[in-house]
Amino acid sequence: MTPQSEAELAEIIGGATGPLCIQGGGTRGIHGDGAVLSTRGLSGVTLYEPEALTLVVQAGTPVAEVEALLATEGQQLAFEPMDHRALMGTSGETTMGGVFAANISGPRRIQAGAARDFLLGVRFVDGQGAVLSNGGRVMKNVTGYDLVKLMAGAHGTLGVLTEVSLKVLPVPEVTATLALRDVDLAKGIKSLSAALGSPFDVTGAAYDPEVQTAYVRLQGFEASVAYRAGELARTLGGLGAVEMLPDSAALWRDIRDVRPFADAAGDVWRISVKPTDAVDLIPALGATRTLCDWGGGLIWALMPAGCDVRSMMTVPGHATLVRAGARASLPRFHPEPAPLAAISSGLRAQFDPKGILNPGLMG
Repeated sequence: MTPQSEAELAEIIGGATGPLCIQGGGTRGIHGDGAVLSTRGLSGVTLYEPEALTLVVQAGTPVAEVEALLATEGQQLAFEPMDHRALMGTSGETTMGGVFAANISGPRRIQAGAARDFLLGVRFVDGQGAVLSNGGRVMKNVTGYDLVKLMAGAHGTLGVLTEVSLKVLPVPEVTATLALRDVDLAKGIKSLSAALGSPFDVTGAAYDPEVQTAYVRLQGFEASVAYRAGELARTLGGLGAVEMLPDSAALWRDIRDVRPFADAAGDVWRISVKPTDAVDLIPALGATRTLCDWGGGLIWALMPAGCDVRSMMTVPGHATLVRAGARASLPRFHPEPAPLAAISSGLRAQFDPKGILNPGLMG
């Protein structure tokens, strides 16, 4: 089912008696129970005010279309949403609604914030077929909940997004990436911590154990970036040889999209921990391949099929199964603590009392 309007979507959900599998562009490979309900028919830019750094867009609009529009005004989606297609082996187009429903955020999250931090307002249809809205540039507000933040990361379990209002930012004038070569895991994470703890406004901090290299990105005006890069190179120089990369756009896309894992066999896990805990956790996993982003706070792990990373966690954190050959064998999301699970259950009962929106996806 691919409704062409918000009203049609509301009618479908309101009349549904069985489970619905909510999809945007279908790029993340989620195949839930029930009939597939796609938002791709809800596409188009409703409002764009470059001078106000504000964009209002329907949920099914492809991210590529939005990025192309923003580029004409020298602007961008600052939260750098991941493109899952290479990793998941999927096709289709990543949609704006899908990005916010899953709170997809890339390397720049450490400096600019997550996708949800740029979300100003939402319109969505709840599990009873009611159209609700909250936040900026909307006609009706629902009090009692911050629905803007609540919908970001709910994965369609509380409602189906139809329109999002968001803040955009200018494209930086220049980008510089420092590569610290031949450093082991401990030194690599230490270098990222030092960079992030510096006053030099780092917009990317990643470590690739496969090539034993730490990457630090700086962005902004040319003179400022040149100064900060020089100072940061001196700061990190005591840990290893620092190299300035002339063109790093492809490197950061590969880190964002976890492309090193794309053609490799095995399950892919996304693990969130305190950055310094990566030094202890990664060796304990015995992974085929790992990749660190967000200064070590985000670990991508390529594991043998069917291996449950959650049982191997030696430090506090949580793990999400992003890609697996047989999803039915392991739950996708990390089990919630009892108090949080009770809150989640209560929210789902409030917004989806029929239990039809992506049932079972998040527990």
